[in-house]
Amino acid sequence: MDRTHRDAYLVLIATTLLWGGNAIAGKLAVGHISPMLLTSARWLFAAAILLAIGWKNLRSDWQTVKQNWVILATLGAVGFAVFNIALYTALNYTTAINVSIEQAGIPMLIFLLNFLFFRLKATWAQIVGLILSIAGIVVAASHGDPARLLSLDLNFGDAIMLAAAIVYAGYSVLLRFKPAIHWHSLMIALCFSAFVFSLPFTIAEFSLGAGIMPDARGWAILAYVTIGPSIVAQIFYIRGIELIGANRAGLFINLVPIFGTLLSILLLGERFQAYHAVALALTFGGIWLAEQSGRHDRNAPPAE
Repeated sequence: MDRTHRDAYLVLIATTLLWGGNAIAGKLAVGHISPMLLTSARWLFAAAILLAIGWKNLRSDWQTVKQNWVILATLGAVGFAVFNIALYTALNYTTAINVSIEQAGIPMLIFLLNFLFFRLKATWAQIVGLILSIAGIVVAASHGDPARLLSLDLNFGDAIMLAAAIVYAGYSVLLRFKPAIHWHSLMIALCFSAFVFSLPFTIAEFSLGAGIMPDARGWAILAYVTIGPSIVAQIFYIRGIELIGANRAGLFINLVPIFGTLLSILLLGERFQAYHAVALALTFGGIWLAEQSGRHDRNAPPAE
């Protein structure tokens, strides 16, 4: 395995592990910190941390940032603010398992958007790999009995999460238009724009009497989502797309519900079952098949 692909796999697996924890954190946050406040605060603190370590690079890139403020603001608002507002809101109305299943649609949506707007085609092996990885998610979500999915209660929260999946797929595709600036500058711009965009939602939340200031658990959850999913995971995801492209990087999102299940076992005391092993095998096998096709197909699109 060459260094480019090894680095891509490592950062994308780490990304999805952190995002798997984000869904659990969002569910644990219910009643301990309100969703809009959690979204605004995480991006404010993330922007402050990144600014403290990257202000010199931001100063060097400032002219490029100003020239590209529209695309940077759009990326931050769509990929960072809107998606997480929708995710945390959805978790107030539906289960974490439903949210995990619905995130599985993101890779297919990335394929579709890339084809519609840029005529980037997925190979048959990539499509088969995607189907296998989704099958792994179904096995995990249904506890080895796919018929159980028919009994899931689909509600307003599920509708919000499906819309969020469309939004994040769009963000993944739009990343091809990000300017060539230092990652410090990029992340500061995206986090700050996410904070600005989400702030009116937080103000409205408290105006309507729905705001909840964080208690001890709320602060702990805020610290985790600020450092892990907000900073480290987003940097890793952007780097993964740079290395192997949005179509192939997007496949790794299928690991989010798998890691969510494993984290539930570790953090909530659930037992590891045989169907977990089957789900992991299907998901990793699907990603491997799609990746082999993407690496060896001479007509495969380059990394964006």
